[in-house]
Amino acid sequence: MEESQIFVLKTTANREDQVLDFVVDNIKKKKLEVYCLIKPHGLRGYILIESRNKEDAEEAFQGVPYAKHLLPKALDYKEIEGMLEQVKTPVNIQVNDIVEIISGPFKREQAKIKKINEVKEEVIVELLEAAVPIPITVKVDSVKVIRREGEEKTE
Repeated sequence: MEESQIFVLKTTANREDQVLDFVVDNIKKKKLEVYCLIKPHGLRGYILIESRNKEDAEEAFQGVPYAKHLLPKALDYKEIEGMLEQVKTPVNIQVNDIVEIISGPFKREQAKIKKINEVKEEVIVELLEAAVPIPITVKVDSVKVIRREGEEKTE
């Protein structure tokens, strides 16, 4: 079995999420041997692609808007290890959890989780105190779980 390699895809800055979505679609449609896509935290304009070979990595972003090119050399795992350390434990959030928003314009508001997008690390919530329920998308790290559905309120 071939060992996988890690390639760096240059993208337009602040368009990484859109590129990720299109690349994921390409990988599924073309059944490419791409094992992992990473949007490095704090590093704008780049996406890491782990694939069987450079050809599959290049094929993954063909025709994708805002995707520019692969850097010529594959990375060694040790070069990106520090970027991966930040995500050691998966976030334990489930649909219908009651959360408190801990940053952003809705800070200190309580909300209910309606949908989880693990790829983008986002959740869609509805504020509990809102007169009309409006879905709001926030990053997973800007909410903390207060209680699970079915648990009694502990106050």
